[in-house]
Amino acid sequence: MIRRAAALVLPLVLVACNSAEPDVSRAEGARGFPRADRPISKVVSTEFSTEDQRDNLGEAQVVMDLAAIRAGTTVADIGAGEGYYTVRLAERVGSKGRVLAQDIDGEAMQRLGQRIVRERLDNVSIKVGAPEDPRLPQNSFDRIFLVHMYHEVAEPYAFLWHLRPALRQGGQVIVVDADRATDKHGIPPSLLFCEFNAVGFRLVEFVRKPELKGYYAQFEAVGPRPAAKDIKPCTAAKGKTQTP
Repeated sequence: MIRRAAALVLPLVLVACNSAEPDVSRAEGARGFPRADRPISKVVSTEFSTEDQRDNLGEAQVVMDLAAIRAGTTVADIGAGEGYYTVRLAERVGSKGRVLAQDIDGEAMQRLGQRIVRERLDNVSIKVGAPEDPRLPQNSFDRIFLVHMYHEVAEPYAFLWHLRPALRQGGQVIVVDADRATDKHGIPPSLLFCEFNAVGFRLVEFVRKPELKGYYAQFEAVGPRPAAKDIKPCTAAKGKTQTP
């Protein structure tokens, strides 16, 4: 009788194990993707520094030159904040180009929208995104800028996976960041390379520039986009792919 009861209990245990509930602690768009093995910097402000200070260093000009931004280029400025890059990109791409300014901070987007109207930037539009998904239109951009913001992305694999289809043929992702720990508002280059590689991006250029107070990295998508379950996460300690 005891053996029979045990035999009945075992299938019930197996059923319970196989019907795991989704991880409701994560955004729906991030479920199924690996978690990032690194601390995340908190967003302390939508302003990185004063615009005059950044212009005195020549920051935007250096980045736009490296990224080959020219008249007619279509660009997404992710984490646009108060619009430092947005307005300078708008001037560079001209009337035949387009700039989409995106941020997860709705109030910052409202302020930027007012600036766009005030400065009559007819080639700029704005969009509110989600932390795990920039919500960009597909096949739309020659360049996607992630300037001093990638270290704040808590779900990098989901974020990059959702971002990738927005690139046009030959499009590239531009990252500007600092070489320091991810909870100190930076990310070590080896970890950055690993996370991008895990979602099917290849590094095409990397330079360190004093004007940037950090480094410039440029990536392109290669091969098919991997399924979420096939993405191998990186270790924060060494920036290398984890082994099963």
